[in-house]
Amino acid sequence: MAIQATRLKALNDVAPREGGSYVLYLLQQANRADYNPALEFAIEEANRLRCPVVVCFGLLDGKSGFPEANARHYAFLLQGLADCRGRLAARGIGFVMRKASPARVAIDLARDAKLLILDRGYLTIQKSWYREIVDGVDTRIVQVEGDVVVPVETASKKHEYAARTLRPKLHKLWDEYLEPLKARKVTHKADRLSLESEIDISDPDKVLAGMSLDTSVAPVKRFVGGHTEAKRRLKAYLAGSFAGYGAERNKPEADAASHMSPYLHFGQISPVEIALAVRDAKTGSREDRQSYLEELIVRRELAMNHVFYTEGYDRYETALPDWAKKTLADHAEDPRPHRYSEAKLAGGETHDEYWNAAMREMRETGYMHNQLRMYWGKKILEWSPSPEEAFRRTLRLNNRYFLDGRDANSFTNVAWIFGLHDRPWQRRKIFGTVRYQSENSLRKFDAKAYLKSVEQLCAAEG
Repeated sequence: MAIQATRLKALNDVAPREGGSYVLYLLQQANRADYNPALEFAIEEANRLRCPVVVCFGLLDGKSGFPEANARHYAFLLQGLADCRGRLAARGIGFVMRKASPARVAIDLARDAKLLILDRGYLTIQKSWYREIVDGVDTRIVQVEGDVVVPVETASKKHEYAARTLRPKLHKLWDEYLEPLKARKVTHKADRLSLESEIDISDPDKVLAGMSLDTSVAPVKRFVGGHTEAKRRLKAYLAGSFAGYGAERNKPEADAASHMSPYLHFGQISPVEIALAVRDAKTGSREDRQSYLEELIVRRELAMNHVFYTEGYDRYETALPDWAKKTLADHAEDPRPHRYSEAKLAGGETHDEYWNAAMREMRETGYMHNQLRMYWGKKILEWSPSPEEAFRRTLRLNNRYFLDGRDANSFTNVAWIFGLHDRPWQRRKIFGTVRYQSENSLRKFDAKAYLKSVEQLCAAEG
C-alpha cells in the first residue's frame, strides 16, 4: 500500500543532493522501526536513489533537555530506542545517536545526505526544531505524518469547537487511512558506512545513569518501553479485557483500558496499527470497537487539532474559550471549603481518600485511569486559590508524574478541566458554569475495589 500523499509535505524547494551518501531520517516523534510511514518513505527514496538509510536521534538532558522530562520519562524513551535500534539493524538500516538537540544532529548529518526525512509532532519545541532544520539544511527535506490516523490539516482547516464537530469529518475520511503499512525491503544496506554513535543504546540503564536529570521521579516497573512490548500488550489486551470495553471503560477497577497511551506518547506504536488490530479483533462487540476507536481517533486527534491551531496551548490565558475564563473569573473570589498547597496535592495529603489514591497511582506508577483524571483535575480547580493557579498546578503535576504527560493529549485534557471542548453547565460556586464533578461521580464504579487495586500496583513498584 502506497503512503498517502496527504501524509507527505516538502519543507523546502531544493532538489536531493547528487553527491550524498545516504538518505537521512531524523527519528523524533515516531520512535519505532515498524508501522512508521516516515521510515518506509525514507526506504523508498533510498532504494530509488540507490543508497542506504541512516536513522539519527538527538538526546538532550540537563537544562537543555526536553521540557519537564525526568528520569521516569527518559527510562521509558531509552528502552524504546534500544528496541528500535535492534529492529533497524535487522533491516540493514544505520542508526546514529548523539548528545545534541534533534535539530543539531539532523543538520550535522544532513551535510552528507541526499535527502532528509522528518516525522511530525505539533508541540512548540518540535516546531522550533523543524524551523531550525529548514534554515540549516541545504538538501531536500520531506516531512511525513505518522502520529495520527488522519493528518490534522486534512481532517480540518480550523480549530474545532468540540468532538461533535470533528467527529463527522474524521468518520468521513478515516477508512482511507486505515490501511496496513507494508515494510519495504532495504536494497542498499548501511553496514559499510563509517558513522558512529556517541551513545551505546544497547544498555538503556547505563545511558540513563550517565545523564544529568531530575531523578526524584523514578522509572516505573509497570511499563516497559518499546514497540515489542506495545505489541505484546495490545495482543494480550485484545485477547482478554477488550471484550466489554464499551460498557466497562469508565470503571477504573474493571481493567478495561489498553494502557496504550504511554506507547502512543513516545511514538512507540502507530495509532493506525492499533486501530487495525481493534477493527479486526476476533473478540469484543461492535460497541467495544466503536468506543475504542472513538477514544483512539476522535478524542486523540481532537487534541492534536487543538494544539496545532492554538498558540499558547499550555497557558491559561490562551488555551481556554472566553466563556470559561469569564465564568471562572466571576467566581474566583468564592469561598473554597478546602485549600491545599501544591506540595500537599503532590503528596496525596487531602481529606479525600479516593483522590489521594489516584494521586498515589499517578505518582508511583506513572498512570491514572481517564475517569479518575477528570475527577482529579476538577478537584485541583476546587481546592486551589485561583483558577489560573489551578491550571498551572494541574499541568505541572500532570507533566511531572504521568508517563504520557507533556503531549497534545495532556495539554488538551488539562484545558478540558477548565472548559475547553465543553459547554456551559448549571452555575455553581467556584466553577461558575464550567462542568463540576462531585464525589457522587465515584458511585459510577467500585471505588473500594479501586483503592485495593492501587495498593497492589504501588506494592509492585516496591
